Amino acid sequence: MKILVTGAAGFIASHVADAYVKAGHDVVILDDLSRGRKANINAQCRFYSCDIRNRQAVDNIFAAEKPAVVNHHAAQMDVRRGVREPLYDAEVNILGGINLIEAAIASGTKRFIYAGTAGAGYGEPDRLPVPEDYPINPITPYGVSKHTVEHYLFTFRALYGLDYVVLRYGNVYGPRQSSQGEAGVFAIFAEQMLAGVQPVIYGNGAKIRDYVYISDVVSANLAALERGTGEIFNISSGAETSDQEVFEHVRALLGMSVSPRYAPIRPGEIDRICLDISKAGRLLGWTPRVSLAEGASRTVAYFQETASTAAAATN
Repeated sequence: MKILVTGAAGFIASHVADAYVKAGHDVVILDDLSRGRKANINAQCRFYSCDIRNRQAVDNIFAAEKPAVVNHHAAQMDVRRGVREPLYDAEVNILGGINLIEAAIASGTKRFIYAGTAGAGYGEPDRLPVPEDYPINPITPYGVSKHTVEHYLFTFRALYGLDYVVLRYGNVYGPRQSSQGEAGVFAIFAEQMLAGVQPVIYGNGAKIRDYVYISDVVSANLAALERGTGEIFNISSGAETSDQEVFEHVRALLGMSVSPRYAPIRPGEIDRICLDISKAGRLLGWTPRVSLAEGASRTVAYFQETASTAAAATN
């Protein structure tokens, strides 16, 4: 199939695009390179530099390519910036999403796979693990904007018959992850320790997150090409992991003895989140395969190699 992947110069979507190419699909990438890296773009894909807020440019790309499937990862993903600039957040995530959905319908796209968010959408839950039908109570503009697109997909399926699948991610980690954001703690801790900078943990280290390795997220996106029509799925490990545990994993893998600096929790950060992933097992045929220990090992090795390469380039 011809698949258009948005945001595929970034961490998650670049891995998804690679997997789609490997599976034999014709892949088109749309990204504005505001946060992603051109080096992440698969050379076998056609690349369009485009801001999804630019309706005319989006329409022109869809008219030329006519993708059978859209996989939408492009987003304003900085939770803190969303708090500071809620209008900008809504312009990218909501209006940009509508631009893509309408262009997909106009060009005859049959399926729309949407990368949603779990933690930012559910807010501070009163029970764990959290299933997909738990009330949506976001406490940040980012959580609001990412969830809003799900309603448009439901509505546009009813109006125009556009099939969709929503994948609500937990905390995704792995190679190519950016440290420029609060979600990438594996990347943040690894880069800080390798650079000799004392890592910062916001809070006392007890905040709970649900981590999922990138290859497991990729397999969910492959499954969503054929299964799960009209459904929403939590995609994560279903295991609780504290910030302190992540820090200790990274420190041990690097063989260091550094201690973290603790700072006040930032506004909009939830305290605990863990997802019920049983629905994805039943309807999507998906279960995570990579343990936190194995994923941490692969991730830290990637950042060690990156740091080593950068150091060699400067000598």
